[in-house]
Amino acid sequence: MDNLDYGIIGNCRSAALVSKTGSIDWCCLPEFDSSSVFAKLLDEEIGGSFEILVGDDYSISQKYLKRTALLITTFSNGEDSFEVYDFMPRYHKEGGGYHAPPELIRYFIPLSGRPKFRVKYDPKLEYAMGETETYVKRNFVASLTYGEKFDTVFLYTSFNKNAVIEGREIELTEDGYFSMAYNEKIFKSTVNSAYLDMERTKVYWLNWSSRTSRYTEYTQQINRSAITLKMLSYDRSGAVLAAATTSLPETIGEVRNWDYRFCWIRDASMVVKVVSDLGHKNIAKRYLKFIIDLIPDKDEKLQIMYGINKEKKLTEETLDHLSGYKGSKPVRIGNAAYAQRQNDIYGILMDVIHAQLVRFQTDIENGEELWTITKGIVWIVGKHWQEPDKGIWEFRTEDRHFTFSKMLCWVAVDRAIKVARIFGKTHKIDKWKLLEQEIRADIHENAWSEKAQAFTQSYGSEFLDASVLLMESYGFIDAKDPKYVSTVHAVERELSNDGLLYRYKNEDDFGLPSSSFTICTFWFINSLFKIGEVDKARKLFDQLLGYSNHLGLFSEDIDFKTKRLLGNFPQAYSHLALIECAINFSRKASEEQVRANMEE
Repeated sequence: MDNLDYGIIGNCRSAALVSKTGSIDWCCLPEFDSSSVFAKLLDEEIGGSFEILVGDDYSISQKYLKRTALLITTFSNGEDSFEVYDFMPRYHKEGGGYHAPPELIRYFIPLSGRPKFRVKYDPKLEYAMGETETYVKRNFVASLTYGEKFDTVFLYTSFNKNAVIEGREIELTEDGYFSMAYNEKIFKSTVNSAYLDMERTKVYWLNWSSRTSRYTEYTQQINRSAITLKMLSYDRSGAVLAAATTSLPETIGEVRNWDYRFCWIRDASMVVKVVSDLGHKNIAKRYLKFIIDLIPDKDEKLQIMYGINKEKKLTEETLDHLSGYKGSKPVRIGNAAYAQRQNDIYGILMDVIHAQLVRFQTDIENGEELWTITKGIVWIVGKHWQEPDKGIWEFRTEDRHFTFSKMLCWVAVDRAIKVARIFGKTHKIDKWKLLEQEIRADIHENAWSEKAQAFTQSYGSEFLDASVLLMESYGFIDAKDPKYVSTVHAVERELSNDGLLYRYKNEDDFGLPSSSFTICTFWFINSLFKIGEVDKARKLFDQLLGYSNHLGLFSEDIDFKTKRLLGNFPQAYSHLALIECAINFSRKASEEQVRANMEE
């Protein structure tokens, strides 16, 4: 498998990746950031997988059940055929709350003839660090490891357990199922109970999708991206993950491999803003609660990222026994970037707080806490905005005065002023306005390069950076401002490669990137749209959509030459930017339709 041809299944507690041939190659239980049960994705020899094997005469196709997170893989040789529905149960409980156990279900339905298959069930617990032993018991198959630490998983099935474990051929004559659970079940597991879980989960996702705003164009892509973002949200705390995986490389054979199963304040805040724009306000409320819980002390610095259960220390280590995706070592768990200083996060967070107050001001329970956080953020920005930092791209070498960070410091104060107006706290506004004007003037003076005719990556630099394209969407500069138009064109000249964008081209800690950061291309398309080059923007957007995998999913990066997906997957950042672009094109099409109707 040369591309990231996987579907994601999940239930807002954990997730698994299913290959286009129906093999589960990545799954962590009981939660997103737990150790892996299957990690073939990171080591084809020892990682472990759960595969469905059929004869060479079978063709295999895959799709999502429309407007749900249920993944259907169809196996057919023309005469004999069957379907497998893969999902993680999630539905409303009668007494309130959600049933979302650490469990995945594979439901088999015969379609025609007498289909036959074999199973390779090979869990390797605790990132395959020690031996995992599997035993057939009376009611289930138990797998356990005593390696680094003790761990177990349980497999329930309607098929012959010995035939499954021994990899013998099974003929599918009626509906059947597998349920792999982290916990031993108390109640008997049956085909009926698995079917009921499937139907209830289907109804949950259909109901969730029905609340997603509808648009005239790109409806399918918006909905698939929204469901993917929802699957990357963690119900228990309100955290939103950057991606479901660790250590998928930005370039094959290189070392830019990071663990993304954490909550970056920047990524998560942008996701929450977009998803609440689509009509899902619970995600926004839970995330605001997550943030409020993280800032207990008024002078406590905000980290750039946290664990999904609000952990503040994310120690990075390498798993040297795993060979890595396509041999790309090292495999990392944890992420040392948690200790970096990135001044943009205050603006990102204030932008979300302001957006939620505008949207739900009669319905916000934590107004006083949000006002305290707002005052605290302005105090911190006022104290630190003139200091250099690591920037949005987390340069691991020296700190610089990054334009994006400065601009987001301005956003923090601008949104704080707006929040003060909402809360009627006008006594703060005059003082804050002086700070807002000071930061704005500083950016115009130091970030603009006459030579490049653009806002550049950092003060005094001639290098361009895709992140400055966001100046317009954050309201720092008007789309029609000649300086912004010139910046968009300069970025295109310097950073575009066959319609895909580099983040930047100056060498970083690891040399020149050879893959495109997917979100940057979406930002560029949005910028072209904003400055009026709509046809060109739409053409590039449709081209970029064509680089998704077979299910419409995107990872973090795209290889410039081969267009294969690279980096962690699926990437929340990429899907939120896809939604933003799609909404812009759809709204424009609707406006043009209305105008055309009025003129008739």
